[in-house]
Amino acid sequence: MSQKTKESFILSAMSDSTIPFDNSYARLSDRFYVRQNPAQVPEPALVKVNHSLATELGIDPSWLESADGLGMLSGNQVPEGAEPLAQVYAGHQFGGYSPQLGDGRAILLGEVVDASGTRRDIQLKGSGRTAFSRGGDGKAALGPVLREYLLSEAMHALGVPTTRALAAVTTGETVLRQDGPLTGGIFTRVAASHIRVGTFQYFYAQQEIDAVRELADYSLSRHFPETSDDLEPYLSLFKRVLRSQAELIAQWMSLGFIHGVMNTDNTAISGETIDYGPCAFMDEFHPQCVFSSIDSGGRYAWGNQPNIGLWNLSRFAETLVPLIDRDQERAIEKVESALAEFPEYFAEQYTARFRAKFALPSDADDALIKSALGLLANQQVDFTLFFRRLTQVAAGAEVEPLAGLFSDQVQFVRWFDRWKETFDVSQLDSMRAANPVLIARNHRVEEAIQAGYRGDFAPFERLHRALQNPFSDQQEFADLEQPPSPEEKVRETFCGT
Repeated sequence: MSQKTKESFILSAMSDSTIPFDNSYARLSDRFYVRQNPAQVPEPALVKVNHSLATELGIDPSWLESADGLGMLSGNQVPEGAEPLAQVYAGHQFGGYSPQLGDGRAILLGEVVDASGTRRDIQLKGSGRTAFSRGGDGKAALGPVLREYLLSEAMHALGVPTTRALAAVTTGETVLRQDGPLTGGIFTRVAASHIRVGTFQYFYAQQEIDAVRELADYSLSRHFPETSDDLEPYLSLFKRVLRSQAELIAQWMSLGFIHGVMNTDNTAISGETIDYGPCAFMDEFHPQCVFSSIDSGGRYAWGNQPNIGLWNLSRFAETLVPLIDRDQERAIEKVESALAEFPEYFAEQYTARFRAKFALPSDADDALIKSALGLLANQQVDFTLFFRRLTQVAAGAEVEPLAGLFSDQVQFVRWFDRWKETFDVSQLDSMRAANPVLIARNHRVEEAIQAGYRGDFAPFERLHRALQNPFSDQQEFADLEQPPSPEEKVRETFCGT
């Protein structure tokens, strides 16, 4: 779509206050969802609206900030054209299978087709009990709302496929959690879809193969229309999801990001990062770094993410076997052959991203990368700050600030001399594009959350503004580059459900 056509689309869509809903998921069989209106809340108040995203979606940002817009964002009003529903899905959580999960605190309002012609979901999170709440209150505390807003928009600015934040509101309610009564909030999430590996698992486990086929056909049409003429469309679906997950996880790892809860119900077939619960960017590097308060065994540590990705894809493959070939043995051979491609493809993606971070030539082996990461882990060096200073050195800065990160100078100098002999100055632009100046550091996110609970959203606004240009030098935000002091460290993050 040309820029002029996009502008025409936006002006047309924003000519009145309605949202141009076109709800394809609601046209599927009703076994995929339960129709459900959001709960009413007593005193909604706007925290933030994402103006640029609203405009992309053909929604007038000023309408979202109006009383009617706040009514929609808080769940108090269902806009014309919306068809609210809670989606059903299952999933493996920390390796154990839960046969029915579903949207326990989320409502899909509907879908819009954006300025680029892409279909997007609009979902409320924290909007009350559904048929899938399993005894929960269906609400969200303000902290997880602010966390997801900051993290998802930070990831978008970093170029990572992700769900997006359209708005955050407070509800005027108090929700009870383990750490006491907390201010309630609702998060409005935008996604390419909310179809998960666990959505397929739900129907496969019940041997509703016709439902698996309906969901697969819908997924192909929505996400991979280019496969319409493929002789083996369901195998094509699997291969595309596999590649998108390999690319996504490699990108996470190159940024020091730990998802924290890579359950199959948190694995989107769209290839987007979804469900920002106990996620975090590492400060000091270690491959077994974990932040989730519930991941006591380190299942979802930084270095385990590719293996877990492959495990999740194996569960997805199981659901597609009946569709891929009538002969089960042949179908299994085909998916096993596809799964066998994952380690090599992931390694290609991972190595390419880390070569860019080190400004290494494309034919360099990975020995320098491995030795550097080992050095960072052994000396507890901050991951983002190391690459920030290495980039500065590659651009001509003095080496002392970089060297100062290491307690063992002999080991550092030995590695650094090898890097100097290998790095390719012609790759400097790629190096800058691979190494952010700013990430959403855990202690800064926590500061914004705690201030928000006190009714002060200035730290949230400032951090959000800074994170929109993560690869730029921004002197006004130089303090946000710094790692936490020992007393500022956040060692655990929580789902907040």
